[in-house]
Amino acid sequence: MDKTKAKTERLARRHRRVRGKVFGTADRPRLCVNRTNANIYAQVINDETHTTICSASTLDAEFRATGKLGSNKEAAQFVGDLIGKRAVEAGVTKVCFDRGGHLYHGRVAALADGARNAGLEF
Repeated sequence: MDKTKAKTERLARRHRRVRGKVFGTADRPRLCVNRTNANIYAQVINDETHTTICSASTLDAEFRATGKLGSNKEAAQFVGDLIGKRAVEAGVTKVCFDRGGHLYHGRVAALADGARNAGLEF
């Protein structure tokens, strides 16, 4: 097995383990984070109705207008602020954090801090 395939399988295993414990409800939806080498994405999801309440990423027009790159901690902080503001506007204040199998470190932690600063509780 090559290293890339093994790494992908380990990430998928961690993600399944996290998703077995984290479930978004109407009272407390799930804040799902997806991280790639180039961008970072966040969604607030109600798993009971299978709907996305709001989303934000480094591909949004608001982020592109800043002229920043999408693959660093400052970008993740901005996306966290953006998802937090959009969630509060949609009436969500408490969420469950789904780190998507990634370690709570670096860009994932920066996104979480930005969401907390914007008013989300988790």
